[in-house]
Amino acid sequence: MAKNRKPDADRLRISQRIDQRMPNPGRRQMSPTEWAIKGELFMNCSCDVFCPCVVSLGKHPPTEGDCKAWMAIIIDEGHFEGEDLSGLRIGLMVEIPGRMAEGNWKVAAYVDERASGKAYNGILQIFSGAAGGTTGLFTMLVSEIIGAERAPVQIERDGNRRRITIGRKIEGEIEAITGASRDEPVMITNSKYWMGPDIVAARGLKSKVRDYGRIWDFGGKSAEICAIDWKGPNP
Repeated sequence: MAKNRKPDADRLRISQRIDQRMPNPGRRQMSPTEWAIKGELFMNCSCDVFCPCVVSLGKHPPTEGDCKAWMAIIIDEGHFEGEDLSGLRIGLMVEIPGRMAEGNWKVAAYVDERASGKAYNGILQIFSGAAGGTTGLFTMLVSEIIGAERAPVQIERDGNRRRITIGRKIEGEIEAITGASRDEPVMITNSKYWMGPDIVAARGLKSKVRDYGRIWDFGGKSAEICAIDWKGPNP
């Protein structure tokens, strides 16, 4: 007698079976593909204001000896192999034991729950470095991906303030530091920083991380805001 089998329609594709855990980066290889995203990245870390990594390009030690951070990414326009990524939001939790440029990063990813299966998989490929291009260096810097999941990522942009909420796992709010002119924030321009050339200096207002056994609070610590224009490798 033939065994009862579920129809193929009930089977989830591989890209939809990795919501909880990504492959070990030690086994991950770069597979360059066509992608692009434009939008904004803002973050808050454990360094005192202002984080030395921007100007030193990750060669200066973090002010506390190691670096703990959350990052928020808003994709205003984007695609991965023809799949639209526009409007999606991503949160990252990042832990770096020393100088940023020396690697050994541990990362957890929270991907907008509205993302399609292909978009979800594409975002993980981009932010793990596997898709090559602007973020390809992550294959060398990230030693462990401690988790990847779909989540209700909420991000707000309100004047000089930015907010991210991922349930009770990440609750962050930062504010740009104003300069001599109250209408303009303090900015590092024309840098070679991996995120982008122009970085707005900011400070954490409310900033808590509670996940994967980590309990962090970055209130009053260094923060950054950066417009991003990232893409895959040239064909």
